[in-house]
Amino acid sequence: MVWQVISGGVTAPKGYRAAGITAGLKPSGLPDLALIVSDVEAIAAGVFTLSVVRAACVDYCRDKLRAKPNARAILCNAGQANAATGTLGMADAVDSAQSLSQQLGIAPEAILLASTGVIGQRIKLDILKSALPELVESLSDSGSDAAAKAICTTDLVPKEIALETTFGDRPVRIGGICKGSGMIHPNMATMLGFITCDAAVSPQLWQQMLSRAVDKSFNQITVDGDTSTNDTVLALANGESRTPAITEPGAEADKLEAMLTEVCIYLAKAIARDGEGATCLIEVQVSGAIDDASARKIARVVAGSSLTKAAIFGRDPNWGRIAGAAGRADVPFNQDDLQIKLGDFLMMDQGQPQPFDRVAANAYLKQAAAGAYLQEDTVLISLSVGDGSGSGTAWGCDLSYDYVKINAEYTT
Repeated sequence: MVWQVISGGVTAPKGYRAAGITAGLKPSGLPDLALIVSDVEAIAAGVFTLSVVRAACVDYCRDKLRAKPNARAILCNAGQANAATGTLGMADAVDSAQSLSQQLGIAPEAILLASTGVIGQRIKLDILKSALPELVESLSDSGSDAAAKAICTTDLVPKEIALETTFGDRPVRIGGICKGSGMIHPNMATMLGFITCDAAVSPQLWQQMLSRAVDKSFNQITVDGDTSTNDTVLALANGESRTPAITEPGAEADKLEAMLTEVCIYLAKAIARDGEGATCLIEVQVSGAIDDASARKIARVVAGSSLTKAAIFGRDPNWGRIAGAAGRADVPFNQDDLQIKLGDFLMMDQGQPQPFDRVAANAYLKQAAAGAYLQEDTVLISLSVGDGSGSGTAWGCDLSYDYVKINAEYTT
């Protein structure tokens, strides 16, 4: 590992401030408006939902980044998704950016937007606009925690991380925050992710790095099989580390991308673990596929299998559900090559069922459910499907009674 974990989240990299406040957008009275600002213009990249029913902020950001891959600020509201709100929803998005630009003294085009909350509800624009002076006044180089809390909806915990490495004799940092708990499925899962970096990197390279990192992280998580209208990952790189610009593929680009990917994977795992009603994280590792894409697909299907997720919640080592999910992943492999392990328990080898200690396997599942958050709370499922070079990992969570309770009453 060529980096270390540091504190600070999105404000750990040089030249960033953040804030999160309670504006009154949520009926709960919890924090609901967040802002991240770079002191200088930053290279910006984004990855968005593939749904054809999209929030206004998604189309707004796509258009901005296509026109110019630069930004100074990210504004995120929670409470109203501003999705499926038609032309009025887009007008609200534009109005919010223009209002913030006046408060910050920057061009509206330098502001990116994100929203989360109930689909079909427009932003409470008057409330948002009246809160902007307080939001800007609250900007701080230690404001990441507040911003992480303000973007949450049904999340049980805020999610953030920061990593540091060195290029030459100078530190380079990447920080991130995200939200997501339900309506999570890789089609990139309702999830939002915001990443800051103080390296200098060319726009095309930064977008490519982010797209690949998302494919290995946020696109490899699933909670409930539902893709959101608002899924967005935005990444800023402002060059304030004063390291030489990375403009071509090579060792330095690979190093930066590896750290970016690690940030995304940590945040993605945090979302999967925080799945609504979840009691543990499920990690599915697949090897022996014909290529990485095939392995990642099998891993996603197994991680997203409702029957597998329910079995894990019931602490039932029912490996047949794992085998069934792998077989329907629409990835060809010879079932006589299939190996399945639950933790250290070998359950199938060369397509043949294996004897295992069912009581001990049940205890392994119970132990994971009682484990420390994102430390000892992971159920590991390992599959080998052949002798190919392809490998991939996906993350999910178990399916509990509480998931139905939470979503049966979501708008009431």
